[in-house]
Amino acid sequence: METRPKDSGPRPGADPAPAGHPSLEEVHGTVEVPGQQTGFWRQWRAFVGPAILVSVGYMDPGNWGTDLAGGAQYKYGLLWVVALASFMAVILQVISARLGVATGKDLAQCCRDYYPGWLRWPNWISMEIAIGMTDLAESLGSAVALNMLFHIPLQWAIIITAFDVLLLLALQGLGMRLIEAVVAVFVLTIGVCYGVEVFGLAQTRPDFLEMGRAMVRPDFAQAGMLVVAIGIIGATVMPHNLYLHTALVQTRKLQQDEPSVRRAIRFNTIDTTVALTIAFFINAAILVLAAIVFNGKDSVTAANGAVVRFAADSDWIRVAYLTLAPLLGTTLASTLFAVALLASGQSSTITGTLAGQVVMEGFMHWRIKPWLRRLITRTLAVVPAIVIISVRGNSSVTDLVNLSQVVLCIELPLAMFPLLHFTSSRRRMGQWRNGWFLLLAGWGSALLITALDLYSLPDALKEGWAVIVGR
Repeated sequence: METRPKDSGPRPGADPAPAGHPSLEEVHGTVEVPGQQTGFWRQWRAFVGPAILVSVGYMDPGNWGTDLAGGAQYKYGLLWVVALASFMAVILQVISARLGVATGKDLAQCCRDYYPGWLRWPNWISMEIAIGMTDLAESLGSAVALNMLFHIPLQWAIIITAFDVLLLLALQGLGMRLIEAVVAVFVLTIGVCYGVEVFGLAQTRPDFLEMGRAMVRPDFAQAGMLVVAIGIIGATVMPHNLYLHTALVQTRKLQQDEPSVRRAIRFNTIDTTVALTIAFFINAAILVLAAIVFNGKDSVTAANGAVVRFAADSDWIRVAYLTLAPLLGTTLASTLFAVALLASGQSSTITGTLAGQVVMEGFMHWRIKPWLRRLITRTLAVVPAIVIISVRGNSSVTDLVNLSQVVLCIELPLAMFPLLHFTSSRRRMGQWRNGWFLLLAGWGSALLITALDLYSLPDALKEGWAVIVGR
């Protein structure tokens, strides 16, 4: 990405936050960075990781739900939305990493330090709602996985997910690098499975020409496409990830001299582009395979002879394992999908809790134990889910997941505009402010998402109300 010449003095914003402690203090500056004279690959290995953690949020149960619904209902018609959302995600996450490296502050700290004090509460509350919606999708995805693996009633499975705080406590003691490695293995496993199906198996190989036409001729011709499209964008470009990334890049022992900042921005840009490109291919593969397996059909006959029936309003997450059946067989596909879905929800648990710490400490200077914060957030997310599912039944899971993603999309401008404001400012960023490409792409993404939000708001509110009170 473009950088500007050395013309604006020392690194701006490098002063410590007023609270007296950095973002995510327990892991801040814990990863060693080799000297600049070392080779490219050794330096890259040191910086790779933050974007992998962030990318988990781009492949969580919320993404799976919206991608499955999009492919099942509209075939390849929303593939261009997945591509566009992924491109916007890369741009915004690159800018997020840039802010954290150049200023030494996360986005929440910048908002607190540089905006009027009265904005602190509404900004913090809006991000807590976004984290709660993310947690709702993670909880539902994990609960469906537990239901599939152990046949636990869905309501009880949702309650059990509230106690995944024990997993969080275990992982926090492992260190940032090991957590990043665990998440990377999960991402690679899912990517390989779907990649083999799309490119290696004749029965699930898509029509690439038709896919190409869908990518270059975007439209919302069919009823309901716009709401699902907003859900896809909300599931892909997630507001809490913009805050989290600005803090995660500071887990490296960064130096404040110009060559070190330039190097950190460069390698974090590479890390972000690679990680989110992989996330795009996985999301696109899920949508494409859902189109092949489900679109235009009312049932699928599994390898064991069982007939699985579905309709336009089916709970797509619960039958999504059928997209892996051609590769693995029905039984193994069901188990692997459930394990992957559980791993997805639990990986997102880590990043969601870290994001919660960032926004609470950055905006409010409040510090509580991560496990307590996790328990409070999950409880607030699962109670309404249990109520709705108890009243409406298990078929409402996909609706709840998609609703959470629509809410996230509506929340996005509240994170995007402060991020772009700070990173476009010479006063805050000095020579590291956004260049012309990031300015155009960043502000263009923000304005497009906001316009889609406003245009789809009536339909989104109607859809959300239908989910809450029943169709």
